[in-house]
Amino acid sequence: MPENNLPNHVAIIPDGNRRWAKERGLPSFAGHQQGMERASEIARYARKLGISTATFWGLSTENWLKRPEEEVSYLINKIFMLAMDRFADEAEKEGVRITHLGRKDRLPKHFIERLTALEAETKNNDKYFLNLGFDYGGRDEILRAMNRWRNEGGGELSEEIFSNLLDTGDQPYPSPDLIIRTSGEMRMSGFLPWQSDYAELYFEKSYLPDFTTEKFDQALADYAIRKRRYGA
Repeated sequence: MPENNLPNHVAIIPDGNRRWAKERGLPSFAGHQQGMERASEIARYARKLGISTATFWGLSTENWLKRPEEEVSYLINKIFMLAMDRFADEAEKEGVRITHLGRKDRLPKHFIERLTALEAETKNNDKYFLNLGFDYGGRDEILRAMNRWRNEGGGELSEEIFSNLLDTGDQPYPSPDLIIRTSGEMRMSGFLPWQSDYAELYFEKSYLPDFTTEKFDQALADYAIRKRRYGA
């Protein structure tokens, strides 16, 4: 574990749950359950290290509607709903503000109501920040920001104004310093395109269920020795 040069904001594209389960002859549900356990473990560990902001992408706008209905129902009702109760307890104890990244008009009503309530319950917390991407897509986020700008009267648009219109707009560290994708896939898939212009990328070969805190440490150690030039 690096003792310095830690990122302020780590974002994770959690990939490989279904492949992990398939290789073990297990149902996809088992992979999602184990993946959520790993994600929760990493989020807690990041806070322990003093990393201010952690972002996890749960469901993208591009693929969640294409998944089998039974799988989506299990994810929402048996994984994410239960996880939010856990997050609420941890947020109260540790001063974590929880923010939903993504759309609120297509996911099941009971899920959005719980997620919105969780945002309200934690809105005054400012020690740590946990972003959860549900029905999130980068292009969609940009379009929603533009529509919001137009609906609020338009006017001159700067990078700062536009950044504040995004889902991460009012956070101290809206831009990830480090983005980790598990499962060996080496693409961003539209994840935080505006915010990640100078993010360092780390592609982990392990599937999410096997992404331990030790492997997270390896990603942080790799980040710590990089020289960030921001285009200079």
